[in-house]
Amino acid sequence: MTSQGHGDQAWFEAVYAAAANDAGRISWADMEVNPYVDEWLRAQARAGESAVVIGCGLGDDAEAVAAQGYRVTAFDVSATAIAWCQQRFPTSPVTYVVADLFALPEDWQFDLVVEVYTVQALPVEARQTVVRAIARLVKAGGTLVVVGRLAESAAQQVQRPWPLTRDELGWFEAAGLRLKTMETFADAGISGLGLVRFRAVYERAVDGDRL
Repeated sequence: MTSQGHGDQAWFEAVYAAAANDAGRISWADMEVNPYVDEWLRAQARAGESAVVIGCGLGDDAEAVAAQGYRVTAFDVSATAIAWCQQRFPTSPVTYVVADLFALPEDWQFDLVVEVYTVQALPVEARQTVVRAIARLVKAGGTLVVVGRLAESAAQQVQRPWPLTRDELGWFEAAGLRLKTMETFADAGISGLGLVRFRAVYERAVDGDRL
């Protein structure tokens, strides 16, 4: 998601560009809202609040958030992905933006931040920096929803998408957020690694300072 030393901006853009508008060639493009995001939204949505979807890909999660009444900004480092979103949803209320997670406007803070599989798609050595950048987007009193795959140990982080460990998730709390709920769900796993999926929900205290 970033060009700032982690070397993945060109990789993501190349994948989207090579797909040539064929979503079947994007391994992570389900062309529907993530079910764990959808379930949470239906139970918790607060219409009228601001929201951002990180690494929005082809836009399905962003559209689902907007459908619940949020004022949504969605960004991806890939210009091709953003153009694809705009083509798919030409009348969408979502503001789709090409942006680098590590070079976002200083005043970007939101009531709801949605992160689905972005952290796990980036190299393990970049994780702590990525987590801090995401946490900065959560305004005082705001909520962060993180969905991904969970590893029981670093030994399972052998291939992209590299699953997160609980220690890595702990960096969100170190960045000033408070864990509200943590749920795990059965997953067929990747190459027999026996992983599970998770949905973690964090909050920033109303009087919390921006990092």
